[in-house]
This record gives sequence, structure tokens and C-alpha cells, in this order.
Amino acid sequence: MQSHARVTEAEIAAGLRRLGLDRTSDVIVHSSLSSFGQVDGGAEAVGSALVSVCGTVMVPAGSWDLTGVGAPPGLARPMNAFEPCATWEEFDKQLAGAVQFSPDTPIDRWLGVIPETMRLTQPHRRSTHPLFSYLAVGRAADQLVGSQTMDHPLAPIETLGMLGGQVLLLGVTHTSNTTIHLAEQQLGRSRFYRYAKAGPGVWMELPNISGESHRFGRIEPALSSATRTTQIGACLARLVPIAAVLAVAQRLIRADPGALLCRTTSCRCWAAYEQRLAAIEQR
Repeated sequence: MQSHARVTEAEIAAGLRRLGLDRTSDVIVHSSLSSFGQVDGGAEAVGSALVSVCGTVMVPAGSWDLTGVGAPPGLARPMNAFEPCATWEEFDKQLAGAVQFSPDTPIDRWLGVIPETMRLTQPHRRSTHPLFSYLAVGRAADQLVGSQTMDHPLAPIETLGMLGGQVLLLGVTHTSNTTIHLAEQQLGRSRFYRYAKAGPGVWMELPNISGESHRFGRIEPALSSATRTTQIGACLARLVPIAAVLAVAQRLIRADPGALLCRTTSCRCWAAYEQRLAAIEQR
């Protein structure tokens, strides 16, 4: 379908139902509004369609761009791929310019306009992780956001998987699929320390922050048999069970510690690779 296609909320809902989604479905959604072409009602219409069709809709609601800061001087952890600030002056400046997380903190724009629009327009629950919160609407919202802790930021995805949940990709590739990070972390890979503002003049260290995803698209052929697809306007919509993503990603990583990573030594991918090797040695 051409990129100038115009779609309505009803047509988006119909497309979601073609994927097999209904009120018994619980999904995590990664999305691009522009992928649809023209949408009557914009991002709000997409959010409304998701909520009207599915039992539970969860979206990433991270706020790194506002709440995150660099590492304090001298705090350099091994295999962490994060250089500390050179001086306390530099760190204090970052801390002063950062925002302390609250439920009203805007969602990072790089996660797409749909999550932020849902925050503004849908009754929801949101977890409280200062860097990587999640927002959920629907029957399992309390259970999902309540499962997240400061040391297990990906717990909502893990909980969603236990409920038989699925990953819904709307116009984006698996490079946006955070569930692959959960598969990595369950095998001791992509576990980084990062830092956020906790209050005026106060910072906090947060473990198990995931790393790079720019090679995650390589998983697609291995997931093809578990993936349902449909076209909604100009948007290619894909639905795959969380259980399938975890199983396939872990099979690939067990066969190759560097699977779904680049091999650039200056990238976080290399540190994640080293973490996996260390985890194998410790077994």
C-alpha cells in the first residue's frame, strides 16, 4: 500500500483483529505513527484502537533523555561501556539539568509519539523506574507495572510473557523489540549500570539497563514461522508471542555469544559480548 494511504481508527482496529487480537490479548507495542501514512485522529486514534481491541496494552515509557545523567567521576565498572564524567563539575552540571522522575514525566520522543499520546489521553498505570518505566492500560495493567523493580527494569515484559503476551510491532523492526533484551539478560548479557537523578543534588545507580539493539533485525528469519503480519494503511504490522522471541533469541545466543550484536569494540555490543563470555565461564 502506498505511503500516502489514509487510515481511520476503525481501519486500524480492523487490522489489529486480522492479526487475531481481541479482548483476551495482552501486548507490548512498539510503534511508528508515520509508518501508517495519514491517520485520521493521529496518535490518539492509534492508541484508542489498541485499547478498544486488546485486553491489555503496554508501551515503553522511558524518560532517559530527561532523567538520566552520566556516571560520577571515578565510577567505572568493568564491561559497562560507559565512561564516567571527567570532573565533578561536569557531573554536577548534568545532575542540575536533569529532571527527577514523576508519573507525569514526558516519555522520550525516540520511543515514538504514540506512547506519549497514550500517557496524555488514556487512563493508565505507569511504573516508577527513573530511566525505563512502562505504561499499561487494561486488565493486567496493575500486575505488569507492579512487577518492575529498580534492579529488574524488564520485569514487566517477563510478567507479560508469563501471561501469554505478545509483541506487536507497528511499522518498526525488531531493532525496537525490547523483549530480545530480556532474552539477553536471562543469559547474563546486556546488563549495564546507568545513572539517574533521584532528587535535588542526589543521584542513583541503576543496574541491569539493556544495551544496543541495532543488529536485532537479524532475528526476523528465525521468527518468521511464529509471526503474523498484516498491512494497516502503509504500516506493516507484525505480531509474535513473547515466548517465541525469548526462545529463538536464547537459542541464537547460546549457539553464538555474539549473536544479534555488532562486533565494533567501541560499541556497547562488545561489552555485552564480553558479559556473555564471562557468564559462560562462571557456569
